[in-house]
Amino acid sequence: MPNFCAAPNCTRKSTQSDLAFFRFPRDPERCRIWVENCRRADLEAKTSDQLNKHYRLCAKHFDPAMVCKTSPYRTVLKDTAIPTIFDLTSHLKNPHTRHRKRIKELTEEDLRKIKERRLASSIDQLGSKKDATVEASTSTAEDEPQLSTEEKELREYLRSLFEVVVMLGKQSIPIVVGKPSEAEFVSNNFQALLDYRMNAGDEALNKKFQATAVNTQYVSATQQNQLLDICENTVREEMLMEVRESRFFSLVTGDLVEFSNEKHLPLFVHFVNQHNVLREEFLDFMSFDGDESALVERLEAQLTDRWGLSMEDCRGQAHKATGTSTTKMKAVAVLLMEKYPLALHMPCSHLALNVHLANSLPFPNVQVVMETLRRIGAFFKTPFTQDELEKAISTHYQKNEEKGATLKQACGSGWTEQHNVFDLLLDMLPPLLLCMDSIRENGDGKFDDTLAANAHSVTEILSDFEIIVTVVILKNVLTFTRAFGRNLQGETLDVFFAANSLTAVLHSLNEVNDNIEVYHEFWYEEAVNVADVMGIPVKVPRLFLRKQRAAEVGEIQAEAYFKEYVTVPVIHGIMQEVEDMFSETNLKALKCLSLVPAVMGQMKFNTTEENYADVYRNDLPSPDTLPAELHCWRIKWKHRGKEVRLPTTIHETLQLPDVKFFPNVNSFLKVLSALPVLKLEDSQSDKASDRLQAYLDSVSATQWNKSLAMLNVNTHVKHDLDVMVDKYCRLYPEDEAEGEADELADAVEEAETK
Repeated sequence: MPNFCAAPNCTRKSTQSDLAFFRFPRDPERCRIWVENCRRADLEAKTSDQLNKHYRLCAKHFDPAMVCKTSPYRTVLKDTAIPTIFDLTSHLKNPHTRHRKRIKELTEEDLRKIKERRLASSIDQLGSKKDATVEASTSTAEDEPQLSTEEKELREYLRSLFEVVVMLGKQSIPIVVGKPSEAEFVSNNFQALLDYRMNAGDEALNKKFQATAVNTQYVSATQQNQLLDICENTVREEMLMEVRESRFFSLVTGDLVEFSNEKHLPLFVHFVNQHNVLREEFLDFMSFDGDESALVERLEAQLTDRWGLSMEDCRGQAHKATGTSTTKMKAVAVLLMEKYPLALHMPCSHLALNVHLANSLPFPNVQVVMETLRRIGAFFKTPFTQDELEKAISTHYQKNEEKGATLKQACGSGWTEQHNVFDLLLDMLPPLLLCMDSIRENGDGKFDDTLAANAHSVTEILSDFEIIVTVVILKNVLTFTRAFGRNLQGETLDVFFAANSLTAVLHSLNEVNDNIEVYHEFWYEEAVNVADVMGIPVKVPRLFLRKQRAAEVGEIQAEAYFKEYVTVPVIHGIMQEVEDMFSETNLKALKCLSLVPAVMGQMKFNTTEENYADVYRNDLPSPDTLPAELHCWRIKWKHRGKEVRLPTTIHETLQLPDVKFFPNVNSFLKVLSALPVLKLEDSQSDKASDRLQAYLDSVSATQWNKSLAMLNVNTHVKHDLDVMVDKYCRLYPEDEAEGEADELADAVEEAETK
């Protein structure tokens, strides 16, 4: 498995070289000597078990005589090996660089003890070198001991198993399909693929199972889970290594997913890799149990203890929450910002701002509208239902064919997630109701009973006047944020101007709030007209009337009710959410996008990044020289040649060969690019969240598997089967595997004799 070297000033990692990496020893005394030689003060408080589990040293820190390559796949240390080769001075050449591997200053007593140990170690190593010379002179064939035949066969067998697991993940194939009856032999796709490979001539599998009965389970459920865990962890570590190299990242969470009757939160990271390309990767599912504080603690433990990331380097967070989880995730965001002020809470780059704002409102009627929108989006994914919707549009708008054609074009895939979704929904309400009625009646038997039942359920919701009023209010209030939200998902220049237009957006919302009586009157009249077209009676919700009668309060008029319980709460909720999502610190960060040359050009090179740079001052290598460097940066682009085009995005700017001569600007841009509000450079279809949703849509919910989801979503991440085999052999020694095989063989033999 890929590893980082724990030695100070050593940046080697296993993916960049063929070097071996060695765990810290479990023996407390030897482990203490390794730590002292490393001079890592932060490791002294850790136990030998913790160090053995989480930390490695590469072979460069050991005398070559202490390292023995036992096979092309395996390199080991001699039992007495002590690391003695370290670089403890190179960091002094760049004192401004932040070093996480802090070097301990030694006292005279420490130096004396180290000299004594090194003298003893030198004597041992000298003897080892002599022994090695004698062995080399007697037989050159023993220079590199080979694996035994049994070990080779075991490795080939495991490699075949891992190939099958990886293929299952990549192709979205569940391990188990359906629930066979008790009389049937319990098999699964994994077993079936092993059968196929053996029939195709896989020697490793044939040797392992040639004496096994045909209907025997080749690999136990426990071993299958072990294989899945190792595949998942290996792929995740590849991505985490890139995140650690980049240092800065943002945390992004998705919609809740339910596994085994337990809700889980998908976790993504948003970061810029070493090629200066903005990436968003799916890392894991995390249990959603507990309150907000428990969730924050679990997040921190996952990111820091398990994955080796630092929350101090988290520069943003975005949470795509829906339904009842919205309030909980907002509280989580607040708690994280209290502990880590630079983990700015921002909208997600691939979620329309208006959809996010509506999702954030905790009111039941709004949540019913948003849930219905999601159901409608899923309902019309099939060609049959989409055709039925287009027929209904044509029927309803037969006197206005131009509008009908516009709506048909607009209601394609993904329309329920667009910035103008509530405008479209309002125009679509009459044909939607017509379409759902047609499917519910199902006169020609074209649709199955489940689809007809879903259509009936949606019809009942759309026929409620309270829902129509809610849609009208959302449409009109969110009109003021629509252009702002669209710009946030645009190019860098659009995002910069969006940050500068927020004052105007808030002014418009405040103006509506101050004149709510007038606005509500117009909006309520619009809702009544829509209801009249759809044949829906105008009335106060039945539940509210029942409560009023129970309290012996006079009846309230419908217009007054919807003003007090819909219009006012929605406008106040939207205003509060906008102010929370775009605090002063958030706006300062976005205004720093003026560092991008194309934005500078639009501003006539009259930009003032210095006024906002204090937000990220501690992230810069030389903050004191920033004003002078920014001046040079502006002059460079202002006096460029006529043929030189101004870079328009952060990605383009970071790709420039001479940006390295502006270290503060370079660091500044890398921090900004990690903000979750900035869109990915890749195509829209290549987002990790879309790939995860594609997996969830293609596999039945009863067959979802967290490890297979991880493999499927991250098929672009390279995987090394030999690394997986090595890790399996370390975690589950050969004797345990053979013990299981012996038990299995005994069980088969016993079954055959009965």
